[in-house]
Amino acid sequence: MDGSSIDVVREHPVSNAARTVVLVGRTGNGKSATGNSILGKRAFTSKRSSSGVTTTTELKTAILRDGQQINVIDTPGLFDSSVKSDVISKEIVQCIKLAKDGIHAILVILSTRTRFSQEEQSAILGLRALFGSKIFDYMIVVFSGGDELEENDETLEDYLGGHDCPEPLKEILGLCGNRCVLFDNKTTDESKRVEQVQQLLSLVNSVIAQNGGRPYSVKKGAMKLRDQQEEVASLKGYSKGEISHLNEQMQLAHDLQLKRITVMGELKMRENTMMLEQKLADEHAARRRAEQIAPEVQQRSENEIRGLRYDLQAEKRICDGNGRRRIGLIDICSIL
Repeated sequence: MDGSSIDVVREHPVSNAARTVVLVGRTGNGKSATGNSILGKRAFTSKRSSSGVTTTTELKTAILRDGQQINVIDTPGLFDSSVKSDVISKEIVQCIKLAKDGIHAILVILSTRTRFSQEEQSAILGLRALFGSKIFDYMIVVFSGGDELEENDETLEDYLGGHDCPEPLKEILGLCGNRCVLFDNKTTDESKRVEQVQQLLSLVNSVIAQNGGRPYSVKKGAMKLRDQQEEVASLKGYSKGEISHLNEQMQLAHDLQLKRITVMGELKMRENTMMLEQKLADEHAARRRAEQIAPEVQQRSENEIRGLRYDLQAEKRICDGNGRRRIGLIDICSIL
């Protein structure tokens, strides 16, 4: 189920304009390392850390060998439960600002080294609460840790097709149209790095074609703001200071609108998280109750078995003494 085996929609002409992708995922999944692999350079700080290296949303750009410009936006660990809602709102607003021409693909970075968590599932579903179900049409799942699978002689198909693959992960992949690719961010083989980037860009192009060439944008607010600012700049009879003040007021109103959208969505994300946490707590409580009554059930079953054995032995003794005895239609002596 890597990039080469995805069922891609029929190719449509896709322009060679810049591609903008956003990296989201949990701390430690390799977002920044994946961004560096895509760009072909060490643009983002990437190292092992339990607290997360990326602290704010950043945009880096590179021109690929074929002349294609790629813009990569790296975000902090927005999937981490420890991240406060106001921080998430702030970073989402910053992400939208950086992606001024829209987002061509959202790359959900998961790691093959760790099990898909409830935290990640909740965060991904929370994005739907924030941006609507259309967001899944722009999602691609990138699995980091390709080096470890290769060491174990496993493919991505093996990893996803095994019995250990969680059902929630399969559901998320289904929502994303099963668009996924495996990345080895540790490889020193340049041809291998280029090949996996090409697989990813092929999926990005399929996303663009599938969405009619339109990038994802939040209610086209950024485009509307830019049009308004251009209209203000063309006004006659106003000083530069007055035009600057008008632009500042429009930018402020736009930022407030984005913040309201993100705060409302964040509340829905938290509600989803709480519901999933409650469901998990209920399942744990049910399991504990089952574990508590299991010894009682087992003891009762053992007592019943002992009673049956005693009755059968008693019947056998009767049969041995009297030769033959029938109970109903069952010949107990023949059974014994």
